[in-house]
Amino acid sequence: METKLVDLLDKLNREHSLELEEYQFLLENINPDLMNLAAEYARKYQNQYYGNKVYIRGLVEFTNYCRNNCYYCGIRRGNNNCERYRLKADDIIACADEGYKLGFRTVVLQGGEDFTYSDEDICNIIKGIKASHNDMVITLSIGERERDSYQKYFDAGARRFLLRHETANPELYAKLHPKELSFEHRMKCLHDLKDIGYQVGAGFMVQSPGQTPKDIAMDLKFIEEFKPDMCGIGPFISHKETPFAKEASGTLEMTLFLISLLRMIYPQMLIPATTALGTIDPRGREKGIQAGANVVMPNLSPTSVRKMYTLYDNKICTGEEAAECINCLKNRIASVGYEIVTDVGNRAGFID
Repeated sequence: METKLVDLLDKLNREHSLELEEYQFLLENINPDLMNLAAEYARKYQNQYYGNKVYIRGLVEFTNYCRNNCYYCGIRRGNNNCERYRLKADDIIACADEGYKLGFRTVVLQGGEDFTYSDEDICNIIKGIKASHNDMVITLSIGERERDSYQKYFDAGARRFLLRHETANPELYAKLHPKELSFEHRMKCLHDLKDIGYQVGAGFMVQSPGQTPKDIAMDLKFIEEFKPDMCGIGPFISHKETPFAKEASGTLEMTLFLISLLRMIYPQMLIPATTALGTIDPRGREKGIQAGANVVMPNLSPTSVRKMYTLYDNKICTGEEAAECINCLKNRIASVGYEIVTDVGNRAGFID
């Protein structure tokens, strides 16, 4: 393996930072030996901060209505062939109750940008969950809102918010989103969330249409500087009802390599092994854990609606009951030497 590649990985391991051009050089020269070395470094930090623990989050996909028309997303407003649904507040709370019984101590309420749910509705759902399970941490993943809305959710009891930045390059952002969405507003939302006191999750798609190694290098630099508490990445996977229907998917190799680099950039960060990883490879999530990830998010949504929440084609885990899914995941994670734990799973070093 080229000496420069080894030297750059060693530098990242020591300093947790590289120049943009150095990240780009690594990405342009990815190879199995480089991936293995990066994963070795990543596992060292994974073990240092988390041991062999893998945290579990219960995902409730409560609406697939979305006001946006992003070019890559299967639940985009313009997809007239998407069967739509909204869960009632009592049903969402019931999903969280079921998750609590199964051992979940974090629930992720995720949906499209559906403003049928008012701020008051969201706050009442949060309060309804906390009323029965004060020790359950509530994560929101509901897109871009204004700061005062984020503050209301925080005051109601939400403590984490997932909002992928998608790309750190404004030009690529414009190619992936319609004109009414702005890179600047997405970044403002992320900074507002952090300022309010949320544990914030950012993230990006790997090898999305038009993305270059330099673009991904910009993402790594953004993560290095912004330091989100969590970073969720997954390979781009096309959906047949979008303008990107015929675009090639991102690769397992690049995604795994990036997970390792992210662990080296910010060793304390929470990094999920995403459903998208498991969709492009039968053991993708296990491989993600071995590359440095330490979070998995099984689905707690009612089985009747899971097949409708299709951000991309061929999504896995759309039929299993939540309990079956957990037991399956526990065994799979154990097969690579890790253990799923019942814990709220804060980012290492986070002080509430």
